[in-house]
Amino acid sequence: MLRGFALFFSLVLIAPVFAVTRVDTSSAIIISVRDQKLMLVQNGAKVATYPVSTSMFGLGDNWGRMTTPLGYLAVEKKIGDNAPVGAVFHNRRLTGEVLQANAPGRDPVVTRIIWLRGLEAQNAHAYQRCIYIHGTPQEKTIGQPASYGCIRMKSSDITALYDRIPEGALVQIVPDRLPKSAVVKAPRSETSNGVVAVSAPIQNETPNLPKLPKRPPVEPTNTVVAAMSLAAPPEHLTQDHPPAQDATESQDQPRRAKKGRNLTVEQMRMAGALAAERKKAKLASRKRL
Repeated sequence: MLRGFALFFSLVLIAPVFAVTRVDTSSAIIISVRDQKLMLVQNGAKVATYPVSTSMFGLGDNWGRMTTPLGYLAVEKKIGDNAPVGAVFHNRRLTGEVLQANAPGRDPVVTRIIWLRGLEAQNAHAYQRCIYIHGTPQEKTIGQPASYGCIRMKSSDITALYDRIPEGALVQIVPDRLPKSAVVKAPRSETSNGVVAVSAPIQNETPNLPKLPKRPPVEPTNTVVAAMSLAAPPEHLTQDHPPAQDATESQDQPRRAKKGRNLTVEQMRMAGALAAERKKAKLASRKRL
């Protein structure tokens, strides 16, 4: 897994459909759906690990499914500098309300927002779907799938993470377990097999970096998001997308979380699709009443 992870830091896909995001590999995040944990990596070393909560509806990037996307993304925006712990956001704006942890009957976005943009075809809608890493008052559900697509954290943890990562930091969401360690290599400007490397300067770049080896063959496994599997987005993804929608975290009441840690990726995708359809049908019936 580490080989594929490190390789992608060297060659980051920037397809025409995406805005050109400055990718800073001095800080990176790996999120494990199976472990429900987030690892912060800085300058090639593991710095911290935090518990998180991904979607209760499974994995994917389809519109209206409320699922968590997989693959490589980048931090596009950070919102909430110096906001108080528990500060409530609506449409990414502070409301002035501050909630305590586990406030009954409340489930808005709180404390900080780290807005993600997808770098691959499999997560091309992430930015417009408002996929965030954010704080939640429902801290008792952290550690199990309980969100509506975003990655939730405790307010104290999201505050620490927010202060440690820059805009442009690379994020990888994987269905399997966290690696025991991670090595981040500085990217270089080149083109190989249709993959365009980032040419933007990297913060805290160390001079006289060793020359990177040629890309080794990567065999597909159940624990690797292989860089060689990346491809340019299909034609339909280059068309205009609908405008960004508000995050559903601030609208819906929490539902009982489903752990599902022993399910396969395909089973989680199917569960997400079915759960989203049930949710939409329930909301439609409430409107008719």
